[in-house]
Amino acid sequence: MSKLIAAADLAGKSIPELRALFRAAHDDLVRSEPGSPERRLALASLENISRALAVVLGPA
Repeated sequence: MSKLIAAADLAGKSIPELRALFRAAHDDLVRSEPGSPERRLALASLENISRALAVVLGPA
């Protein structure tokens, strides 16, 4: 992937779509080297997707 998935990109996505994006970003994280730009992008994307999922799923 190697691109940031911004909060604006996630607006209106369904739970399955968000989960698929999360998995793709996680896979990017696993394949990245520590300290690399790709790793920072994957981590930031995971944070954004996690926030979007929290909004959609509501309080636990």
